[in-house]
Amino acid sequence: KYGTTVRQIAAVAAKNHHHSIHSPLAQFQKEFSIEEILAAKIIAWPLTLPMCSPISDGAAAVLVCSKEALARLDGKRAVKVLASVLKGGTDREFDEREKGCGRRAATAAYEIAGIGPKDVSVAEVHDGSAYGEIAQLESCMLVPPGEGGPAAERGETRIGGRIPVNTAGGLESRGHPVAATGCAQLHELVLQLRGEAGKRQVEGARIALASTSGGFMNVEDGIAAITLLGKA
Repeated sequence: KYGTTVRQIAAVAAKNHHHSIHSPLAQFQKEFSIEEILAAKIIAWPLTLPMCSPISDGAAAVLVCSKEALARLDGKRAVKVLASVLKGGTDREFDEREKGCGRRAATAAYEIAGIGPKDVSVAEVHDGSAYGEIAQLESCMLVPPGEGGPAAERGETRIGGRIPVNTAGGLESRGHPVAATGCAQLHELVLQLRGEAGKRQVEGARIALASTSGGFMNVEDGIAAITLLGKA
C-alpha cells in the first residue's frame, strides 16, 4: 500500500545491529551491512535471518515506587513513569489502523502524560522482526503511516537521528527473552534518561517510549503495552 521495500526493512535490521556493537548486554554484537542482510538466508520472505529476533535466555527487573517511598530513598537517579497503558486486540478490518491495539494504547498514553509523539526523544519498540519496528513506529505515531521504512533508510531512527529507536540493538540483536523483553526495553530507556548509556547515549533524552506486544488476533497483535518515561 505504501511502497515499503525489502531494502527498507533491511535498513532497520542494519541499524539495530549497528547499535548492538555498543551494547554490552546484547546477545549478538556484530554489525551487518544492508547488502549482507539482503543476501542472508531467507526465514520467511521477505525476512532474512538478521532481520529476525532469536529466542533468548535472559531476565530483567524494574523497581517502581510512589513519590512517598522515593522520599525515603536516594532519588537522584529516579525516572518518572508518565503513563503505562495496556490494550487488547480486536476483530478490526486490516485497513482500520486507528482501531489497532497499539494505536489505541499509544493514544491513551499520550493523553495521560499530556504530551504528543513529537515530544518523544528515544524509543524501544518490539522488533520480533525488522518489519515489526516499522509497524510499531507507525502505530505509536512516531512516524506517519507508510514512513517507517523510509525513515530507517534515511537514518532518522539511528542514534543521532531525529528519533533514535532500539538503541540497545532491539530484539534482533539484544535478544528476545520473551517475557523479560518488555522490562529489558524499560532498562535501556532508564539508562538513556539517566545519561548512563555510554557510546549509545541519545543526547538530551528527556521523554522515552516503550512499545511491546504479544500474541496474535485476527490481523494484529493480541495485546499491546505502551509506557512513557520522563527524565526526573
